[in-house]
Amino acid sequence: MQTLRLFLLISFLTTTAVCSQSADDQQRAKAAEWVATLQLQDAAKEARLTNVISTHLTAVRDWHNAHPASEVPEGLNPSTGEPLSELHRTIIAHSAKPASVHENLMSGLRKDLSEAQVEAILDQYTVGKVDFTMKAYREIVPNFTAEEESTIRGYLEQAREQAVDFKNMKEISAIFEIYKTKAEQYLNANGRNWRQMYKDYVNAAKARKAAEQSSN
Repeated sequence: MQTLRLFLLISFLTTTAVCSQSADDQQRAKAAEWVATLQLQDAAKEARLTNVISTHLTAVRDWHNAHPASEVPEGLNPSTGEPLSELHRTIIAHSAKPASVHENLMSGLRKDLSEAQVEAILDQYTVGKVDFTMKAYREIVPNFTAEEESTIRGYLEQAREQAVDFKNMKEISAIFEIYKTKAEQYLNANGRNWRQMYKDYVNAAKARKAAEQSSN
């Protein structure tokens, strides 16, 4: 019986180690793929960057897995008075990771990359949400001014840099929603009516779709 227990324990520990190594290898492969898109043509620089990114991805994953929403007590959202949702509690738990996790990523990227290249890597983390969302604002806001575009892009770039420290798209999207709300509040405070603009945009899209269907 003692021998069986020892065998089972060794098997469990071996399986756990193999799974952990496999997950780490996946993070390194993802990091290498992102670095390859920059076409740096510098093997030493690519190796450093792959290590910086994979280390960050692993740290984010490990914190995510070790700190569930249940660590955060149920309570009220002070900005709305509504109960904290599970997503809110998850964001709180996962945003409590050491600041060094983010700082090491950004300093490591900036050591070897231009700001444009750093942004390209951050876009890999967030699947291009900055440009995608900016495209939507340009379509929704009539006569979108350069000042409006610059301000809102600034909000979205803040969202992107914060969002890289979260593991999945649900959490990343939640971070972007915070800054999209800031953008819409900015528009409202400067003579725009976000709700009306969005309504007009949706109605116009429906009208175009109806016109296309009727012409077929």
